[in-house]
Amino acid sequence: MDPADPAGPAGPADPADPADAVDPVECEEYDELALLGENAEEVGLTLATPPIVERVSVEVSGGRRVSALRWGEGPPELVLLHGGAQNAHTWDTVALALDRPLLALDLPGHGHSDWKPDHDYWPPSVADDVATAIAASAPAADAVVGMSWGGLVAVCVAARHPALVRRLGLVDVTPGVDHAKAEPIVEFISGPQSFASFDEILERTIAFNPTRSVSSLRRGVLHNARPVEDGTWTWRWDPGRSWREEGGPDFASLWDELEAVDAPVVLYRGRRDSSVVGDDDVAELARRRPDARVVDVVDAGHSIQGDQPLELARLLDELVGECGD
Repeated sequence: MDPADPAGPAGPADPADPADAVDPVECEEYDELALLGENAEEVGLTLATPPIVERVSVEVSGGRRVSALRWGEGPPELVLLHGGAQNAHTWDTVALALDRPLLALDLPGHGHSDWKPDHDYWPPSVADDVATAIAASAPAADAVVGMSWGGLVAVCVAARHPALVRRLGLVDVTPGVDHAKAEPIVEFISGPQSFASFDEILERTIAFNPTRSVSSLRRGVLHNARPVEDGTWTWRWDPGRSWREEGGPDFASLWDELEAVDAPVVLYRGRRDSSVVGDDDVAELARRRPDARVVDVVDAGHSIQGDQPLELARLLDELVGECGD
């Protein structure tokens, strides 16, 4: 989940500075791909040439469209699914570091993908739409990797459309996640949906992400929020009912889906306190899937792609490379 994830690395928060003030007009007209240089600079990546990235979309059920960012040339080798209330840009730094053809989806109801009329984004409810998008744009991908909510969607896709998921990667999530483990995330998502200005929405994001740089959080908000005609700002994601239920959603039934997955499974677990994966989850994973691998990522919390993007890129590069072994 972690809607404020900025698709950038962790770091000490920037001090407040008038020079950092955001021009709302500039925000409204922002070029989403023009910000990739910031991602690279923050982690010390040198881009010999501009990355090849384009926005694509696929029609799914009901005439809705699922949008995605397609990186590189050639058939995508990897599919990336973001967390709840995030969008495809959460993977930008990882994608830059990987330098492989890949597809980063905006899940239904997120980013540039259409909202569902019933506002139901429960992982089993969107699995077929996501499978349709993968089949159209990345049918031969070596792995499907999902973070948080996207990881649970990936589980459902793998269980129901096994031909599309050759390897399954889960970024800091299992079906054992519950309200208590995800309380700070749920608190953020359940907060206001409308903000008087860009600065107000940025201030709330900073308050919930004290270890992140202001520049990275600003970039994340630009990707994840939009201005309204009356001058206010709102999130791009649909505040639908799936993750706003009282007490939080119960994912326990998805253990059966994970148990039914034919593909090899790897869990990437953050070791900071903000991780939502407990030792009990790892034990249950081992019981349900004795073949599953667990990889601990130190100095990373729930959002491994934000806290340690270069390390996660290295691990995903290994995952894709295994397909050629």
